[in-house]
Formats: sequence, structure tokens, C-alpha cells
Amino acid sequence: MSRYAAPMIARPTRTDILLLGLLGIMWGSSYAFIKLGVRTLPTFTLIASRLAIGLTLLVIVVVVSKAQLPKNPKTYLHLFVMAAINIVIPFTLITTAEKSVDSNIAAILNGSVPLIVIVLAALVFHDEPITLNRLAGIVIGYVGVIVLVAPGLLSGTANSAVSGEIALVGSTIAYAFGAVYSRMKLRGLGLAPVIPAVFQVGFALVMIGALSLALEKPFAVAWNSDALIAVVWLGLLGSGLAYLVQFRLLTRIGATGTSQVAYLLPVVGLIGGAIMFGEVVTVPVLIGTALILVGVALVNARFGERRVFGRAAPAPAAAPAPVSSDPKVEPAP
Repeated sequence: MSRYAAPMIARPTRTDILLLGLLGIMWGSSYAFIKLGVRTLPTFTLIASRLAIGLTLLVIVVVVSKAQLPKNPKTYLHLFVMAAINIVIPFTLITTAEKSVDSNIAAILNGSVPLIVIVLAALVFHDEPITLNRLAGIVIGYVGVIVLVAPGLLSGTANSAVSGEIALVGSTIAYAFGAVYSRMKLRGLGLAPVIPAVFQVGFALVMIGALSLALEKPFAVAWNSDALIAVVWLGLLGSGLAYLVQFRLLTRIGATGTSQVAYLLPVVGLIGGAIMFGEVVTVPVLIGTALILVGVALVNARFGERRVFGRAAPAPAAAPAPVSSDPKVEPAP
């Protein structure tokens, strides 16, 4: 058995709950600090800088913990794909979007990731069907998304805010695909939890760094205090410490328990945007936030679990037909 085989899921302790809250603060506040950073830094330069800091922290953890590296070359290929799906694409979409969209909208929309994961998982895995409660959660949650995006779409004018909101929806889809791909390709490999993170961040840094050098002039950027604060916060917390807290929670309370952080992202995002930038919390924003939170709560509910849709379970393998000892009798086809 691997030394990193998943332990039994434990009942959350007070420390686990505090760490879950800390994780929500680190990830939820990241949207405000992205908004702070894009005022000075180009998109890829900002992302590459935060990834470099986060990678440094994660590498230190790998070295200190002496985590075993993957031995199968295919694992590195999967981690490279994960880096593109889980980091490069969504980070680029979110950072670009926040040039024109309030940080609280970014946090709220990304809190809807579990709603998309439910749909994709039902199409791919036979043991994750869409049940009655999940269907209700998906419908209510996406009504919330529509409430958030509709004002811009109905304004009758093509503007950057609308394209930014669409980019944010795209980032949630990328995160959802990443979650499903991770279960398909990485689950059961016996990797130390920090290993997927350090290689995803490392591969993403290579890709984003290349884009920054090709499309921007990162070494000619005039850094200021806002840019430095944003990059340090995003690097140490959003791309470094947050992963370590997530690993601890995953091993302690499991994926379902850790996923409850989705409830905190919109709340922290609303507070962070209001404090740092004076972002106005409108009635549609409040309604959309509430609907998304209700939707996420329903998909995690313990009632209404009657199966509605999902991939059929594979048929059990038939037992091989016995071969007769009489050479004149052929086994049934």
C-alpha cells in the first residue's frame, strides 16, 4: 500500500473548520488582489509573478517533506494538461476579466464551479448521477448566474464588462473540467497531495512565462507598491499557502467537506471588493449571490437523492465459460 493512501475521513474538528474559513478568506480575497494587480501589471506578467512565488513555497514543502516524485512518465503528461486546464486557462480568463468587471462579481461567479462539476461528472462517471436535489441546485444556481450577467447583456450595448463576465463563466467551466480530469487520471495513483500542486504550478509557470515574454514586456514594467502587495498576497496565499491548507483538509475531511469552501468565496469576495474598492453591492448582485449559494447547498444536500440522469454503470464482466474436457463439445459462444 502507498504511504500516501487516503486515510479514513474524520469528523471535522474545530481546527478543520478554522482552516476551512482561512482557505475561504485566502481564495475569496484573491479576486480583490487580482483587481489591485491588474491596475499596473499586464495579465501574464501578474500571473507569472504570483506563480513563481507560489512555486517557491511549494518546492520548499516538497523538499522538507521528502515527497516521492511520480515514476510513470504519463503522470507528468496528465499534470501538464491539468496545469493548462486548472491554472493557465482560468487564471488568464479571470485576470483579463477583472480589468473591466468588479472583483466581487468574479468571486461570486467562480463560487458556482460545483454546479458545472455536477453536470460533467454525471456525463463521465456512473457513480455521480444527477439526482433530484442536484438538478434543483443546478437550476437555481444558474438562475443566479443569469441574474448576475443579465443586466449587462440586456443593456443593449456591447461593452468590456459583458465580455469579462462571459470570460468568468468560461473560467468556471475550465475549473470544472479540471476537477473531472483530475478524478479520471490522477485519482488512485498514490501521490502525496503536494505533488500535483507543485507540478501544476510549475508547468503553468513555464506556459504563462513564455506567453508573458512573447506578448508583453515583463522586465520593462514599472512596479509600484500596489503591484508588489498584490503579487505577494496572491503568490504566498492564493497560490501557495492555500494549496497546503487544501491538502490538509482533503486528507482530513475529504473532497466533499473541503468543497464547502465554495460557500465562502462569494461572501469574502463581496466584503473584499467593498472594503478595497468601494464596489457597490446592488440588489441583482445580492439576489444572484443568494441563488448561487442555495444552488451549491442543494447539490450537497442529503435529501432528494432520487436518480434523474447519469451514465449507466458498466455491466459486470461475465464469468468465462467452462471449457469441457470432452474435445467434441465446444464451449458456448
